[in-house]
Amino acid sequence: MKRKKVLFVCTGNTCRSPMAEALLRTKIKRNKIRWWDVSSCGIHAEVGGTISPNSKTALEEAGISVEKFAPKQLTQKLIEASTIVICMTESQKKMLEACGNVKCIKDLCGYDVPDPYGCNLDAYKVTRDALSRACDIIIKNYILTYKDGE
Repeated sequence: MKRKKVLFVCTGNTCRSPMAEALLRTKIKRNKIRWWDVSSCGIHAEVGGTISPNSKTALEEAGISVEKFAPKQLTQKLIEASTIVICMTESQKKMLEACGNVKCIKDLCGYDVPDPYGCNLDAYKVTRDALSRACDIIIKNYILTYKDGE
């Protein structure tokens, strides 16, 4: 089976999309799903940066390590290499709609994921938990039921 790829997109690729990537990767592994890969990038990523300290802490508190993460800039090539592109908000999706198979968390789960950038750790935990619920829905309603050409 040809590998499929989920690409999460947020603004800077330091908070939401890296958390979504780490959460979905962990859940895919736990569910022994071997035909999907996960990555993330930012519309305005600071290449050479790192995951935000609060994102890292929120993930570590959930038992997920993100030692090797480095932000990536969104490119058309990344979009084309992905089976599905999932933005954190509807406005990000609107910016990218013409690029291909672009959805947003709200399309899949009914809610946007606000940017916790600059907020305290509790805001990042709320974001982590919202993304964790979204990843469960993505696995159940998309990854496990995906059919080519959808």
